[in-house]
Amino acid sequence: MIGTILANLLRFVVLILLQALVVDHMDLAHGWLVPYPYVLCLLMLPLNTALWAALFIGFGTGMVMDHFSSTPGLHAGACTLMAYARHLALRALAPREGYEQGRRASITDMGPAWFMTYAGILVVIHHLWLFNMEVFRFSGFLATLLRALVSAAGTMVMVLLSQLLIARSGLRTR
Repeated sequence: MIGTILANLLRFVVLILLQALVVDHMDLAHGWLVPYPYVLCLLMLPLNTALWAALFIGFGTGMVMDHFSSTPGLHAGACTLMAYARHLALRALAPREGYEQGRRASITDMGPAWFMTYAGILVVIHHLWLFNMEVFRFSGFLATLLRALVSAAGTMVMVLLSQLLIARSGLRTR
């Protein structure tokens, strides 16, 4: 239990610092590609995390990112929505026998097809909300949609690479 909490806190700190100090300062494809690898800390929460706890963690994660990005409420809203959608996605993707106690949403625990479906749904929801709230108008909707989808694809590449690195290096924690 304590090991899981410490592993999640360490993942949170590393991903937030990576996002705030490195990724936010990169200009990829003239602003069309804006990856957000910090969402991995929400994606990799244990599968048995209660909805209220996931919502609280999502809101807190978003608030920390909002502080570093000077975007009041954008990330908090997107991460809270993602945490709620996570609950729905886990129910929709649950195996017939249910999830085993102590499993995480990761490629090593759940398999690549399950993880890519799960992460893909949640990353797209996060990015669509974030980019639409950032623009907050319907003019240029298709450009915003395209930017959100391109950024979601970039985020998924980063998430999958990190999953493969974790699986290959044996840094798995339960």
